Amino acid sequence: MRQRRLAPGPLLDDGVLAEVGWSTAEVRAYDRNRVAASRFRIKEWDYYCVLSDGESGPFGLALTVADNGYVGLLGVSVLDLAARSETTENALVPFPLGRMRMPSTADHGDVVVDHGRIRIEYRHEGDARRLLVDHPRFGGGRGLTGELLLTQPADDRMVVATPFPRAPKSFYYNQKINCLPAQGTITVGGQDLVFDPATSFGVFDWGRGVWTYDNTWYWGSASGIHDGVRFGFNIGYGFGDTTAASENMLFHDGVAHKLDRVHFHLPDGSYDGAPWRFTSSDERFEMDFEPILDRAADVNALLVRSTQHQVFGRFTGSVVLDDGSRLEIENLLGFAEEVRNRW
Repeated sequence: MRQRRLAPGPLLDDGVLAEVGWSTAEVRAYDRNRVAASRFRIKEWDYYCVLSDGESGPFGLALTVADNGYVGLLGVSVLDLAARSETTENALVPFPLGRMRMPSTADHGDVVVDHGRIRIEYRHEGDARRLLVDHPRFGGGRGLTGELLLTQPADDRMVVATPFPRAPKSFYYNQKINCLPAQGTITVGGQDLVFDPATSFGVFDWGRGVWTYDNTWYWGSASGIHDGVRFGFNIGYGFGDTTAASENMLFHDGVAHKLDRVHFHLPDGSYDGAPWRFTSSDERFEMDFEPILDRAADVNALLVRSTQHQVFGRFTGSVVLDDGSRLEIENLLGFAEEVRNRW
């Protein structure tokens, strides 16, 4: 596959991607006013998933704020991976059409959304991001509140500008920032979930674009420590035409290592039963994935429907860095998912 590096400049030219490809920094500038599509078709979201893998057992928190044109979404998930259980609650916002004021960059601008029963805030604080959540009715009235501070070192990240076949005014501009050390406390029903930055790491998924109506994507992500160094990866496909650039990258000590195509080999039957297998066309990513928990969801808002299987578990296998070094990975906590969206 011929992959192309993005150069600096505006993302869109007359509503069409000015350039397609990948980068390790936000080099193309997104401007919602340059989008040549109805407000109903524009999709903008900020998603964080923070996983902790300390001595008390694995657990995590996921937060979603999304303005998908027809409908907005606030999502809160608490993951008790030791008990193989999770609680997810969503609030739908009818026809936000840009009123959620999602920032035009991943590096500046705060997100503050209060939908009555759920309040989510993402605040920039220098080289860190503060996540605040308050959901008094969470878990049948148990309640959830707290905040996490995610430190953001000056690392490489995954950035792709992706077109869609036969839809020139459709595009996906996406950034994934892995290996964010997290600290703080989330209180659920009086019980504190304490995130220690030595064992807790977040991934930030920043997406902006205009999608075609019916899509199925595959995404995998993990972050942690390997031999005393922060290590993680982002893998996936189904996000439009990836001919010019896949979104597959390794992150080792803050440096990105670009991969070619990664293939998801899903088992027959349940998503959280048999192990998954991952291989890459350049033979630099070979991984088994042992599922722990399938966070399955089916959000149906008539015109918009999202059927999700986000499976949390552990990755074991090997990766090869750009200089040929091979790393043996064992039991790295992360997730892999299959999501079908009609939106």
